[in-house]
Amino acid sequence: MLEQLKKEMQDVLEQNILQFWIDKMVDRENGGFYGRIDGQEVLHPEAEKGAILNARILWTFSAAYRVLGKQEYLKTATYAKDYFIDHFIDKEYGGVYWSLDYKGQPLNTRKQFYAIGFALYGLSEYARATGDREALEYALDLYDCIEEHALDREHNGYIEAMTRDWQPIADMRLSELDANFPKSQNTHLHIIEPYTNLLRCLKEMHAQESCDYVPAIGSVLPIGVTIPMETMLAVEASLRNIIDIFTDRILNPETHHLDLFFEMDWTRGAGHLESYGHDIECSWLMHEAALVLGDPKVLAKMEPIVQMVAKASEKGLRPDGSMIHEANLSTGHVDDDLHWWVQAENVVGWYNIYQYFGDEAALEKAVRCWEYIKTQLIDWENGEWHWSRHSDGTLNTVDDKAGFWKCPYHNGRMCLEIIERTSE
Repeated sequence: MLEQLKKEMQDVLEQNILQFWIDKMVDRENGGFYGRIDGQEVLHPEAEKGAILNARILWTFSAAYRVLGKQEYLKTATYAKDYFIDHFIDKEYGGVYWSLDYKGQPLNTRKQFYAIGFALYGLSEYARATGDREALEYALDLYDCIEEHALDREHNGYIEAMTRDWQPIADMRLSELDANFPKSQNTHLHIIEPYTNLLRCLKEMHAQESCDYVPAIGSVLPIGVTIPMETMLAVEASLRNIIDIFTDRILNPETHHLDLFFEMDWTRGAGHLESYGHDIECSWLMHEAALVLGDPKVLAKMEPIVQMVAKASEKGLRPDGSMIHEANLSTGHVDDDLHWWVQAENVVGWYNIYQYFGDEAALEKAVRCWEYIKTQLIDWENGEWHWSRHSDGTLNTVDDKAGFWKCPYHNGRMCLEIIERTSE
């Protein structure tokens, strides 16, 4: 069954996801990638170009090249890397612009640390896949940027946003759908993710350097790269700290869900919210962070939490294997749409529980959700996945097929994770 699952994942990754982005989203007139294809399959060539979309494209094609070794994926990853460095990196103040206009000029220059985290994620993956020194140096610069400007040295944790020149900003929201609080689970999630990847990249480079490894296709060490030990220790300390933030601050000890919004002093805000997709995604990303950190004591503390958080996310599961989005227990409102990203993370999260804890029922949950994805969300005719289905089964064609928030990262990463995990 696992070999069949792996084959299906690779076929969907290459033919349905990656090919869509290569064929339909490369902007050959103005550079980079188009900002939007709507839910009706209409291209909007003059849509703004978001940092999140472009960083996620960079991550996806870098990871696809690392895992599958195909030159077309390296070509697209390099194209994405060059455009991102040339246009999204703020050369004057540092960090990453939130968005550009369709011609590549800065449009919204605010500094959202969620976006800077994704830039770090994409650049560190490119460095990991190719050994590229430029990508690694930019990744380390962005790590320094987050630590300098976002870290709350009084209460710990990372704030949401600042102005272009690192001044306080009143509206810190990631999107109009979010509550305006200075700290969020979501931003911390997408800082622990790139910090994990950066540390893994540095460890791999250091290990291969120390044994005089000669690079081959897909390797991580170019000739002459030296990884200072103090750099690796700094990233390691930051990752250790953010793991503690998740276990000691963000995790709700009563419900085992992960709370979403916080004041500076970690007082929970915005009511009693449960985001089932973030719960299951957090479960495996927290586990990954502890595994990469490599401290047995941290891992021993984390593994029961990983299983508890995954178990809590079951509240959002439906009998057909799909998972609803979120609920506000304070108001009674339930968002029961079946989003593409939630289903992708649902598959990885449960596969992770099966892989590391031998839970056969978890494997069944992952496979059942995959069956739902194949029949209900993948657009087999036009490529990529639909944004969601509504709880009554009708297809959502209002939200984007590709756009500011609709990227090849969640579904592409799901495929890559299963390919790698079933190959171990």
